Amino acid sequence: MAFDPPVSRTVLHVGCGVRRPEKLHSLFHSSEWREVRLDIDPQVQPDIVASITNLSMVADGSVDAIWSSHNIEHLYAHEVPIALAEFRRVLTPDGFALLTLPDLQAVARLVAEDKVEEAAYLSPAGPVTPLDMIFGLRSSIAQGNVHMAHRTGFTAQTLGKALLAAGFGHVKVTRDETYSLWAIAYVTPPAGTVADAT
Repeated sequence: MAFDPPVSRTVLHVGCGVRRPEKLHSLFHSSEWREVRLDIDPQVQPDIVASITNLSMVADGSVDAIWSSHNIEHLYAHEVPIALAEFRRVLTPDGFALLTLPDLQAVARLVAEDKVEEAAYLSPAGPVTPLDMIFGLRSSIAQGNVHMAHRTGFTAQTLGKALLAAGFGHVKVTRDETYSLWAIAYVTPPAGTVADAT
């Protein structure tokens, strides 16, 4: 009886930061997935040093998934369509992008309650306030990590629209208790879905 080894799928971990297993979403923690790390900062020793607005060293349709945790908000608004189009370009026809980033609508509620300096939740990097979610983690920026500043933001609706405009066939956006949006964007709509649903 022949044994076929499992086919490895590739997840491009954009904005990966320093290597830590917990930074890769649990969806990709099986032997089925091979992580390729990409970051703009060479000091974190990624596999690929690049900006998410220029993935030219990654071939068209060559990765099965993209994992992006709190990256898109670091771009200027005019750069977002470029980055999302790059995500779409490098994905296989049955690929998907999984993204998480601050939920401006939820953060705005805290701002309206004048809680801008109060910790909204505790992250591995420490307490996170509404000001941090809007402008970037101030403690990290103060240490010289100026690329950590936030330059744009999203609500569930604007994130969904941006992903669809980038050419994704189906997008689903949800919220969580840490004032974050979560989006899964498929190149080809999964069976039983409406092509332009968000």
